[in-house]
Amino acid sequence: MINVALPKGRLGDQVYSILEQAGYSCPEILDKKSRKLVFENKEKGVRYFCVKPTDVGVYVERGAADVGIAGKDILLEYEPDVYELLDLGIGKCRMCIAGYPDFYDDTDRPLRVATKFPHIARTYYGEQGRDIDIIKLHGSIELAPILKLADVICDIVETGSTLKENNLVVLEEVVPVSARFIANRVSWQFKHEEIVAMRKALEQ
Repeated sequence: MINVALPKGRLGDQVYSILEQAGYSCPEILDKKSRKLVFENKEKGVRYFCVKPTDVGVYVERGAADVGIAGKDILLEYEPDVYELLDLGIGKCRMCIAGYPDFYDDTDRPLRVATKFPHIARTYYGEQGRDIDIIKLHGSIELAPILKLADVICDIVETGSTLKENNLVVLEEVVPVSARFIANRVSWQFKHEEIVAMRKALEQ
């Protein structure tokens, strides 16, 4: 039995569809009225856990799940000690620095950066030698420059429509983001054949 940490939400639906096509179906998981968090298909040898996207890496790193699917943004932010086996090519977006079109970077003072991803922001600006002041937020990041709480934001951009509606633009692209198939290091040794078979099925 392979234990799979499946992210909840829209990405999870996309991921499950791919896994189903690859031969790892579990019809029970499609019941949206169900409150269950664990779904099994013993015939297919798969058990799914539905968890918050930000928690996938933790479940896999700690061995509660053998494999999982996590966005590259989550892997970069939290740096779980896992094997990254495959880029699934779904959930594509970009981690970007955004702000007003006329933004001017005054290097005489720390740059105020609002973000849900402080580690990614620190790494990005650290490589440039830029001193920054991180403002950690959990929602409505675009509001920070509008209310002059921050100079810029570091956030995921998919279509850019939210930025546009708030008169903001992408100033710099930090890194492209997509969903990745990851594995626990111990499981990779002891369930190697099963995990490799799943990876190959997902590559099709």
